[in-house]
Amino acid sequence: MRFDIITIFPDFFTGIFGHGVMKRAMAHGLIEAHTHDLRGFTHDRHRTVDDRPFGGGEGMVLKPEPMMDAVESLGIAAKAERDPSRETVVLLSAQGSRFTQPVARELSRLERVVLLCGRYEGVDERVNELACDRELSIGDYVLSGGELGAAVIIDAVMRLIPGVLGNQDSSAYESFGDGDEQFPAPGGGSGEVPRSTHGSGGLLDYPHYTRPPEFRGLAVPEVLAGGDHAAIRKWRRERALEKTLRNRPDLLEKAALSKEDKAFLDKLR
Repeated sequence: MRFDIITIFPDFFTGIFGHGVMKRAMAHGLIEAHTHDLRGFTHDRHRTVDDRPFGGGEGMVLKPEPMMDAVESLGIAAKAERDPSRETVVLLSAQGSRFTQPVARELSRLERVVLLCGRYEGVDERVNELACDRELSIGDYVLSGGELGAAVIIDAVMRLIPGVLGNQDSSAYESFGDGDEQFPAPGGGSGEVPRSTHGSGGLLDYPHYTRPPEFRGLAVPEVLAGGDHAAIRKWRRERALEKTLRNRPDLLEKAALSKEDKAFLDKLR
């Protein structure tokens, strides 16, 4: 899979591409990530990429000419001829729809994603109309530019590409993952305890512990060391319900909850 990033700060991504999972994925040829300096597509001696907005107002707006020249230099199909199952052009914008795990999953199935990093007060709207398939925002806040958003999107999408993670289940069985495997409830009955968290149950992840078994007076919960896998799954599900209720109660509105889940939450409220 290939990512192309159009930005006025290409060096911003040097450190990001040089560490961890992203570095390994690029070294193994699983992804490509290329930055393109927007100033390289200007035609004046000052390398001007922005101008004042029509109608007045604070700030500056990225000009359409260099941005469109940059997009067209990549050889990606024109918007009207583009195959949405293969490639897409995305504008990073505070006015965009929210980037979520389902969107990451959708992008991970493509061959190529082009990311346009806005700056200042944004990008001339004609770029959006002529070149972009969608606008995306990573959250309800304003950043100085789209570079951080582009890095977040690449990281989230990359993790879903087969082979990038050592154990592909890692991307499924975690918060906001895909996993949907179900396990019988302890002691039988109709209730089930999902193995994953958000993917099947719409919840945040459960707490994790590692060695030592006791640290500064806090011990690992006994159930996790007991070897009873059904009890462990039940404990993890209940802790995930607790954490979601505490930190993101909005997720419970759309979560796939069993009768046992609902009864447990009723006791907590």
